[in-house]
Amino acid sequence: MTEVAISRQKASEEAVRFAKAERDAVETIRRVKASESLYAKESRQRKETEEALAKRKEEHKKMKRERDEVMEELHIALDQEKSLESQIADADQMVKELELKITSSDKMLQNYKKERDELQMERDHALKEADELRKSRAEASSSQMPQFFSEFSFSEIEEATQNSNPSLKIGEGGYGSIYKGVLRRSQVAIKVPHSHSEQGPAEYQQEVDVLSKMRHPNLITLFGACPESWALIYEYLPNGSLEDRLSCRDNSPPLSWQTRTRIATELCSVLIFLHSSKPYSIVHGDLKPANVLLDANFVSKLSDFGICRLLCQNEGSSGNTTICCKTNPKGTFGYMDPIFLISGELTPMSDVYSFGIILLRLLTGRSTLMRIREEVQCALDKGNLKILLDPSAGDWPYVQAEQLAHLAVRCCEMNRENRPDLASEVWRVLEPLRASCGGSSSFRLGSKELSQPPQYFICPIFQEIMQDPHVAADGYTYEAEAIRGWLDSGHDTSPMNNHKLAHSNLVPNHALRSAIKEWLQQ
Repeated sequence: MTEVAISRQKASEEAVRFAKAERDAVETIRRVKASESLYAKESRQRKETEEALAKRKEEHKKMKRERDEVMEELHIALDQEKSLESQIADADQMVKELELKITSSDKMLQNYKKERDELQMERDHALKEADELRKSRAEASSSQMPQFFSEFSFSEIEEATQNSNPSLKIGEGGYGSIYKGVLRRSQVAIKVPHSHSEQGPAEYQQEVDVLSKMRHPNLITLFGACPESWALIYEYLPNGSLEDRLSCRDNSPPLSWQTRTRIATELCSVLIFLHSSKPYSIVHGDLKPANVLLDANFVSKLSDFGICRLLCQNEGSSGNTTICCKTNPKGTFGYMDPIFLISGELTPMSDVYSFGIILLRLLTGRSTLMRIREEVQCALDKGNLKILLDPSAGDWPYVQAEQLAHLAVRCCEMNRENRPDLASEVWRVLEPLRASCGGSSSFRLGSKELSQPPQYFICPIFQEIMQDPHVAADGYTYEAEAIRGWLDSGHDTSPMNNHKLAHSNLVPNHALRSAIKEWLQQ
């Protein structure tokens, strides 16, 4: 019983414990369910949080990328801003400089306009003076000497040069450009002055005064002039200048030693003629190969007398007194007399010096003039002149070349008193040399074309060389007998263009007649 009682008590206690354990289990189950519910809720919240976090991270990355892009754009913008600021600063500087230049240009333009107006006034005044001087000289000399040149209008010059067409340009000088053209049916060379030329009416008038009153086989023929434009019209010489031929311009063949010897003799002849002119001795002052022109037969013609000087011996001076004039040195360096360059005293001996340099060029063919005299003198002293002679001229006779070299060196002496006299010394050497190489006849090239007279020597009516050329009202030149016969037969129109003639007066063309006579004599 006791044990039953004890068992019952234990069973009761066990039942209590079981009930408690059951309650604990129910509570635990409830708690578990509550925990599971809470876990599920927290899991959902965690998942939602993780999703929100991932979304935030993605947004953060996107914002970072956008920030980087914005920063890059900002850097680019800053660089562009700096570049633009630099460009703006440069532009401001350029604007300031341009404003200064514009201001300066305005001032210069005003000065140029003022100078242009002044030059225009001076030109008009000079033209008026030149015209008055020309008229007065023409009136004073009309009874003593004929007028050897014709006057041409500005419109004729423009038409002949085709308004200074570059394709007709055959040369360039200090005075202006030279064009090949046809005037009054004659082929001519027309020298038109530059607008910026340092030479003007004085040089123009001097060349007209000298060449219109003098004739020599080795002086260029002045056919006429245009007082309106200061243009000068010369005979056209197809072989250009001695400078062109010495440098073999346009692949032209070199000049032979015979031709060079003859050219030297011709230059000496024309210089003697100029220096012995009366009442004034004429000094060319710019003697150089570029001013020595060559005709179809390579006969030399001295040209460009714009800066020549007319020298007159003072009364009471002795016959052996050297005449000279004081002037500003003008000419071409290398050919200019050093004494003239230093002192400004121009004498006939200044031309002798230039003539000596040309002789040295004819002998050596060299275009470089520096120390050429000293080198030739040294070669003469050593007896090896042959190494300096221009081989393209052919086989120079050594004795003749040596004579020319000695002569050239003497002409180029620094002391004027040691230079030889052209007439009494130089000519005595050159004339036999020319004769020894065949004289003038040996220099004809044998070409029928070169021996033909120029077309402007031919009368348009008779088709023969004119003996007494006259200019009719149509501007063309005819043989006097031919045009008179045309007019006397009742014609009042031009034989060339059939236009009505303004009048029947005829004017002698002295320049052309003189040129024809010279050509026939040669």
